[in-house]
Amino acid sequence: MNHLSAFTRSSIGRKIMVAVTGLVLLGFVIGHLLGNLQIFLGPDWINSYAEHLRDLGPLLWFVRAFLLVNVVAHIYYTIRLTIDNRRARPNAYAQKDYVKASFASRYMWLSGLVVLAFIIYHLAHFTLVVADPRLATLKLDALQRHDVYSMMVYGFRNVIVSAFYVLAMFLLMLHLTHGASSFFQSLGWNDKTMTPHLARWGRVFAWLIFIGYVSIPLAVLLGLVQPAQPL
Repeated sequence: MNHLSAFTRSSIGRKIMVAVTGLVLLGFVIGHLLGNLQIFLGPDWINSYAEHLRDLGPLLWFVRAFLLVNVVAHIYYTIRLTIDNRRARPNAYAQKDYVKASFASRYMWLSGLVVLAFIIYHLAHFTLVVADPRLATLKLDALQRHDVYSMMVYGFRNVIVSAFYVLAMFLLMLHLTHGASSFFQSLGWNDKTMTPHLARWGRVFAWLIFIGYVSIPLAVLLGLVQPAQPL
């Protein structure tokens, strides 16, 4: 236990914790996107996907709790690293580094907190159905499954909800942009030739994630995706 405590208090230990928790969350981000994009395939696809998740029962809530712990740990160690870096540098160097640093790197901790707030609201909105009680009145589909398709459409028809969603995804994109290069640096891959290429591909990947997620509320607001039943 003492070794673990010493590890998480060290700079390299905290960097590794940020990298590992970030990798876990990245896996979720990709999987969640692939699941949500099924809305473009029609009600049957995404309702079936949601039913399979629901059938996991307690295991699904265990996964959610595990992901939430990773989110909190990721934010905590990111903030700790930010504080450690500021304490370790003289004011003159800190000011120069601040000027050179990108917006994403300066506000990694803030974007993480906003994304955490979004996750909590997202669960309240679509999972617990307490943010918009009207969604709980939707009938089951023809196969007696929850009509997640219509729930998502009606949810994103709210401009404020969609705007918050797009903002959260934009901040996530910034987070991924900086996190991609930081991840490889944490592993010691600081090669001058490879680092720029890895950073570039990281930005491309982050933008693809952003486009994939925001395509859903935009399609709903533009009327390209219609609900399967009246509310």
